[in-house]
Amino acid sequence: MTNNNGQAVILKSMVPDPEWFNGDKTKFEDWWRRIQLFLKSNRIMETDNKITAILACLSEGVAGIYAQRKLNKLDKKLGI
Repeated sequence: MTNNNGQAVILKSMVPDPEWFNGDKTKFEDWWRRIQLFLKSNRIMETDNKITAILACLSEGVAGIYAQRKLNKLDKKLGI
């Protein structure tokens, strides 16, 4: 999108960044809804990009451990 002067306009997403998820099962459904809205509103469509965005929001506890293991698997698969 451009303004009247032909300059690019950066639109701020209407959907805020999802909060960190630390593995608290009671908060998962709300967090998952926020992450899905975030992905859609930011037009993150490719599977690898979705995985990266979701893993980036996992922190601490079981969720952090899962994210690290998944990243290690992805690195191994890519030979990194």
